[in-house]
Amino acid sequence: MYSESDLDAAVTAGAISPAAAAALRAHVAAQRRSPAVDEEHFRLLTGFNDIFVAVALALLLAAIGPIGAAITPAMAGVGVAGAAWLLAEYFTRRRRMALPSILLLIAFVGGVVAAPFAALASIDPDYGDRVNAAIVAGIALMGVAAAWVHWRRFMVPITVAAGALALTGAVVAVFFIIWPETRDATLPVVLAAGLATFALAMRWDMSDRTRTTRASDVAFWLHLAAAPLIAHPVFRLLGVFDGPVGPGIAAIVLALYMAFAVIALAVDRRALLVSSLSYVLFALYQLFKGAGAVELGTAFTGLIIGSALLTLSAFWQPMRRRVVESLGNGIALRLPPVTA
Repeated sequence: MYSESDLDAAVTAGAISPAAAAALRAHVAAQRRSPAVDEEHFRLLTGFNDIFVAVALALLLAAIGPIGAAITPAMAGVGVAGAAWLLAEYFTRRRRMALPSILLLIAFVGGVVAAPFAALASIDPDYGDRVNAAIVAGIALMGVAAAWVHWRRFMVPITVAAGALALTGAVVAVFFIIWPETRDATLPVVLAAGLATFALAMRWDMSDRTRTTRASDVAFWLHLAAAPLIAHPVFRLLGVFDGPVGPGIAAIVLALYMAFAVIALAVDRRALLVSSLSYVLFALYQLFKGAGAVELGTAFTGLIIGSALLTLSAFWQPMRRRVVESLGNGIALRLPPVTA
């Protein structure tokens, strides 16, 4: 299986002509009756060998951690991060294997972050809340730096999203430093971070409207990171999981989900719909349960939401065309193209 970025790289290398690449994309789109931009391609597997190598890497890195921890707790993270970097020199930089590259990126950033945490845990210092928050912020910024260095060397698309999540952790920790007594007020901060990550994802998306380069893969992972940061605070602030859901709250949840669907259609990304799905399912289930349909509440909920999502998928292109056309040419020209 070859991704859009692989095809673009082949054109750049001269292996195939731009016309041949365009013809291949048109042929695949015609077979699927869906344009390439609507498919949200991203490369996870190039073959079963990716899974084979990923399992081997997971076993190796899982062994290095305890061996390093036997020397000193911090050495577990240092060993994993160092091994992940060296392995990435071959499996990412030379072999360009998708799943192993993602695993090695997570291991590298995770190892960099885990090392100072393990060192502090072994000392077990008795610091106050503000000092602990400052430590967490500093370690999160180390994760941001690790992601940036990894991106400069290997340019794995998920790296930018990993850096954005680490930066979000740092921002939340700084919030605790300034207002340590407001533990329950972090949801707006997380929401703001999610919106900022979404804006960054759109910036990458707008740089590749036809989704044929690495920029589209970067945008995909950023959208995937932004979606829960947006959906979770919004629905938690509504108190969806805090108690029984009445008709009023259920109506608001459904209205928000419809708004997310319009946004998803406009930007041609489905991450928001997936991230908020659990809240909609729970709200509908509670509504059916309150109406007396206890035994069939789950079945009715699955029937309604499943049917709605399948309908949305089947009519994605015409529905998206209407949404984009309603936004005007100024915005439409910045979004992925809509087929005629």
